[in-house]
Amino acid sequence: MYHPCLPRTIKATRAVSYFAAGSALVLASASSFADPSPALDRLNLSVGGYRVDPTFQLNGNTQYGSFDTGNIDRNSTTLGRVRAEMLLFDNQGLSFDYYNYRKNYSGAIDRTIPVGAGSSINGSGDANIAVDFAQLAYKWWLGKGNDVFGIGLGAGYYRAHIDVNASATLNGSSGTLSESYTEKTFAPLLELGWKHAFSKDLRMYAEASGVKKNWGSVTGHIYSAAIGAEWYPLANVGVGADYGISRIRISRNGDNNNDANLNIKLKGPSAYLKVRF
Repeated sequence: MYHPCLPRTIKATRAVSYFAAGSALVLASASSFADPSPALDRLNLSVGGYRVDPTFQLNGNTQYGSFDTGNIDRNSTTLGRVRAEMLLFDNQGLSFDYYNYRKNYSGAIDRTIPVGAGSSINGSGDANIAVDFAQLAYKWWLGKGNDVFGIGLGAGYYRAHIDVNASATLNGSSGTLSESYTEKTFAPLLELGWKHAFSKDLRMYAEASGVKKNWGSVTGHIYSAAIGAEWYPLANVGVGADYGISRIRISRNGDNNNDANLNIKLKGPSAYLKVRF
């Protein structure tokens, strides 16, 4: 069966492979550095899935007036996810994270939606939502023992595509609504993290990140937080799991009242196959 997340996840995996290959010279000279904290690896790669229970909301302007779908809870879905971390020195390095969200909200607006002043649309329709998110940060780790605290600065990239199609009746008159938006932008990123090593092979961690853009025609923010653990039963191969929550809000301020707002809340567990060097 074709899975819509798979091609983009494969591309992201390739990107991480290039990320790792480009680090080979640095890792080759790692022996010249002191051993890092047991909570950190010189290089680790994680590939897995983010199982989420999404909540969706879309509002915007139409020829009839403004509309708001309200919060719509949908069935659980799995997002492909790729992550990587690399130490350039004993306590500095890079971190990378990528996931994509694809969902067709068939029947998402099978309801009465208020529009304008004193009017409402009675109808049905669907919305296709696609969001790609990637972040890359330069990170500083504080501490040498079993506990380290990290702060990272970098950039986040997000791309959102929205299709809305609906047939509706407004005050006895039938009509259709078809809107499409595609927006993408870069924004500043802040990361915070904590890691604790019970041993070199068993660790737990907590992390939070925020991407925010408040200038231009496309604005918004993405906030994420997670807590989890990782275990390496083999020297270089392990597994990881965490529970996280992400809040995505993207707003488009267009001309001729062509505005739209997308809100998505994702929460659920992630599971990874991990490789370290």
